[in-house]
This record gives sequence, structure tokens and C-alpha cells, in this order.
Amino acid sequence: MSLSGVPVPQIGAYEPKHYICQRAKGEATLDGRLDKPFWDRAAWTDKFVDIEGDIRPQPRQDTRVKMLWDDDYFYVGAELWEDSIWATLTERDSVIFYDNDFEIFIDPDGDSHGYYEFEINALNTVWDLLLIKPYRDGGPPLDSWDMKGLKTAVHIDGQLNNPEAVNRKWSVEVAIPWTSLKECAKEHRAPLPGEFWRVNFSRVEWKTEVVDGAYRKVIHPDTGKPYPEDNWVWSPMGLINMHYPELWGYVVFADDEGPDAFCISEDERIKWELRKLYYLQRNFAEQTGSYTEDLTRLGWSSELVIDPEVYAGERLFQITTAAADGSGTWIIREDGKLWKESYRI
Repeated sequence: MSLSGVPVPQIGAYEPKHYICQRAKGEATLDGRLDKPFWDRAAWTDKFVDIEGDIRPQPRQDTRVKMLWDDDYFYVGAELWEDSIWATLTERDSVIFYDNDFEIFIDPDGDSHGYYEFEINALNTVWDLLLIKPYRDGGPPLDSWDMKGLKTAVHIDGQLNNPEAVNRKWSVEVAIPWTSLKECAKEHRAPLPGEFWRVNFSRVEWKTEVVDGAYRKVIHPDTGKPYPEDNWVWSPMGLINMHYPELWGYVVFADDEGPDAFCISEDERIKWELRKLYYLQRNFAEQTGSYTEDLTRLGWSSELVIDPEVYAGERLFQITTAAADGSGTWIIREDGKLWKESYRI
């Protein structure tokens, strides 16, 4: 299969958000409310920004998230300020982002392949799916896949689907069992203290108006279709596309002994340089018909001192470079999969 070019995210320096996820104390009783003792030890994330980052205005409404974990679940609580609270979809695995929604994306092992997407609306209707690869790499979504044992709840601070109500916000609680995420996780297990997973959150917001006492999406007079939705996220993507797992945030799982801080490692920055080469190779091949082993033809520049080795053909390429500590080699290929091969001692 010939792969197309890929849009390059406009992000400047590589600084995805990060979050220290504390262990939960006690049992969670999900009702959608976040003002209870269970969430006291969880810090709020930064407020969401536009998916494209600083080149776009700040969101009209505030959104923020809390996270916790224990031996059984990954817990996410979200607060979405909103004066027009509405939802229409009631069937599981509907395309939930046709409503206003809240979304979770999880890549357990950080290779950008094999990751999870979760969406929920204010009616507590869920869409969950597994993606083998990002769409840019030819990956199909597995829509029939379900998070077994998933728990969710929504709380409405106002009144759903009533334009005359005084609305403040809606909030969401989600408990995702590790057993439903292990298929794509390192060693098929839950994270250990000190490890991180790549995670991001998104909020879809449509422009609405009130017609005959009900909310309706505002129709663009030139197209006859609703105006495009706004996409507000925790860690900005630099383009309107959530399916770039390499840009998601770092969620670090802590216990009572820490860690209490996070810094992007040298290996993570090496991986980003390989990812930049992947973008360039894919776009070069779209223009010329084949990949190249001559990196000078790609216009690549790096802030790190690395010396990649390249194998390239008409339809395939593989780029390798040494890990920061010399313990192995990082490898990326034409479909975006990125992994490490460790040296045997």
C-alpha cells in the first residue's frame, strides 16, 4: 500500500503537557460530581486550549480534568463549563462528537500504534474504540471493540436540553479498567509507579442557537451545513487532528514515594526527531514517488546531535538511531510505528 503525505503539526518546541497522576484512596462511587473527597488528592490540569494551540483564540468555555489510578482502574474526572447543555445521541457507539462531547485518548506504550479513543456526551452515551494505527497510516478503527467493565457518570449543573434553564456546567466521571487497556500496553499490564502513558483529552463544541424552544446547530448560509465544530484540548496538537499520539500529554503514575515531577527525557526528544523525519519522508515520497536515503534532501534540522541511519525504497523506509544511554536503537518506519530494540548483554 502506498501511503500519502502527512500534515506537519505546527507546534514550535516539543513540550507536550504532563500530569502526575496520584494513587486513589478509597473506593469511587461515580455520580458525575467531582466535589467529593475521592478527588481531593488529584490536581487539576491546565485549562484546555484550542487544538491548534496559540495560533487560535482561547476557548469560549473552560474545561479541565483530574486523574487518579489504583490497581484496578484509571480514573478521569472532567469539568466542562457550559451555558447551553444539550445532547441527542442515546445509542452506544454512535458518533458521539456529532453532539458536544468529552473525549479521552490513550496510547499505553507510546509507539503511536494500538491506542484507545473514548467519547461521552451529556446523556452519558459512550463511544469507545480501538485503533490499530492512526488514520494517516492506513489504520482502521475497531468500532465493535468495547472497554469491558467501563464505568461512567454525568452530572448536570443546570438542566439538559432546556434553553430556558440557568446552566453552569456539566461534569463527567470515568473509570476505565486496566484489563480493558492491557492489549496495547507494555507487557500487557497496568502501569507501574514512575512509568508514563501518552494521554490526551478533547472537547468538541458546536455553535448552537435556540429555534422553537430547542437547541439547534447554527447553519452556515453558504454551505447549508452546520459551522465546523470547535476542538479544545489539554495538550495542543498544532493541527486539527487528534490522531497524532506522539503529541499527546505524558501522564506519570505515582505512588506515595513519587515521582512528584517530570521532565521530558533525552530519549523522548530523540523519538521526536525520528518523528519529524517520518513526516518529511512521507511528504517527500508524495512529491517524488519514492523515499530517500539522503536526509539533506528532506530539509531536516535537529536540536539534538544524532546520526540517523536510513534504509529507503520506493514504498518502504526505516530510520534508526542510538538510544540516549546506548542501550539500544530507536526505529521508525513508513507507517509511523516507532519502537526500541534493546541490545542483548
